[in-house]
Amino acid sequence: MSTLPLLRAHCNHAVFAWRGRQPVNVGQFLCDVAQLASLLPARRHILNLCRDRYHFVVGFCAALLRQHVSLLPPSQAPDLIEQLSRRYAGIYCLTDAGEDFQSLETLHYPSWSDTDSGVPAMPQIPAQQIAAIVFTSGSTGQPVANEKSWGSLVRGAAAGLARFDMHDHAGMAVLATVPPQHMYGLESSVLMIMQGGLALHAGRPFFPADVLRELAALPHPRCLVTTPIHLRALLAETAALPPLDFLLCATAPLTPQLAATAEARFGAPLHEIYGCTEAGQVATRRTVESAEWRTLPDIQLHQDEQGTRAHGGHIENEVLLHDVIELRGHNNFLLHGRTADLINIAGKRTSLASLNHHLNSITGVRDGVFVMPAQDDGAVTRLTAFVVAPTLTSETVMNALRQRIDAAFLPRPLRMVAALPRNDTGKLPRAALRQLYTEREKKTG
Repeated sequence: MSTLPLLRAHCNHAVFAWRGRQPVNVGQFLCDVAQLASLLPARRHILNLCRDRYHFVVGFCAALLRQHVSLLPPSQAPDLIEQLSRRYAGIYCLTDAGEDFQSLETLHYPSWSDTDSGVPAMPQIPAQQIAAIVFTSGSTGQPVANEKSWGSLVRGAAAGLARFDMHDHAGMAVLATVPPQHMYGLESSVLMIMQGGLALHAGRPFFPADVLRELAALPHPRCLVTTPIHLRALLAETAALPPLDFLLCATAPLTPQLAATAEARFGAPLHEIYGCTEAGQVATRRTVESAEWRTLPDIQLHQDEQGTRAHGGHIENEVLLHDVIELRGHNNFLLHGRTADLINIAGKRTSLASLNHHLNSITGVRDGVFVMPAQDDGAVTRLTAFVVAPTLTSETVMNALRQRIDAAFLPRPLRMVAALPRNDTGKLPRAALRQLYTEREKKTG
């Protein structure tokens, strides 16, 4: 049985993490993993809800040593946790917060003093071992479970490291605004660090000022892993932004203008990742240079009557992608939005992604989304838009939209709101949008 090391490109005295602005070296990390592994109960599935990214990684690796499968849900909603406790036998929870779940055994992340027992040897994990079950975000419906072997996770991280030439940034500190329980967060803020000799930032600051303060405190080279919604909030800050060495963004395509502004203000190249929970990272692009995406090494795309499928590389089972893709050669493609987002009004076609792009490009719009709700009888009603734009009126936004989109797609009505119900990765789950629509209709009906 082939095995793969827990970490690559790290020596024991190298910095593995920054916690409270203090370095934690690789040797201490390996000791923490071994200690926690000895405390884990004899179960099969671990629900890793640790919010501190260092605690999460220690828990993830301790579970690997015990051959426990990490369940990584898209949220910590009590109803979802209850569903998981019924669905998976031998489940327990690891947390560093105060929650206790009545339906499953809960282990609180322990505190311990440094020991002099010596640094353990680098663990070797079977490549075929199921390391995690990662769930889709629910943005297109109910969360769906996807098994990930240790080998596929390592190969995906290696592909990303090679594409971004991360060997040129040894020891780079990585701060992420996305949770490690999300596939993008797991790959880019955990696995690429473990396999690339990088150093993680243990926190996940929420407010833009806190993110910028923590970035400024990290040593160079340093990187920000983020999403379009978080990036837009950071760029809204008027103060000078801390210079970075690398920017990584995913979960929704960026406009070239936003990417160019981010590169100019952070003084670093920005790359985007296209992927999904089912496949992981699929392709990347330097947004200011090209609208085309380029697949990662050994990943191939082909199309049939159902859509575009990805296979090869770290993708263990062929995956049908949920997006409208235009192939532009062997490895390149253009992205035209999600398959489920295509709409037809009065014989005219577009996508919700395209409409959202135009809405969010209006100066003064902080956030916005188009919604096509369905009536009880299944008939499609007219488009609605929810907009966060504190300095604008609805009439101003509508006038700007008239200059950008066909009149058939103008929202009727357009609702001004204080915020959109985005989750930790900046996505809008379908259930949350449906609830927002229902609540606003009741208020105005």
